[in-house]
Amino acid sequence: MKKESIKEMSNKELLDRLEALQREYVQEKIQHAISPLDNPAKITLDRRNIARIKTEIRARELNIKK
Repeated sequence: MKKESIKEMSNKELLDRLEALQREYVQEKIQHAISPLDNPAKITLDRRNIARIKTEIRARELNIKK
């Protein structure tokens, strides 16, 4: 997920996407603990996407307060 596509999303879309990514991330971590995933780098990518979305949400919160 690119920064540009995250900035184009609405607040509701960001929150929905964040929730879905967090669920998926936890599920992948559990599956990886039981048996190795085909692509363990996906866990890292999901964690980074979660951070990108949280960063954008926080930036929007700070801009609203100004």
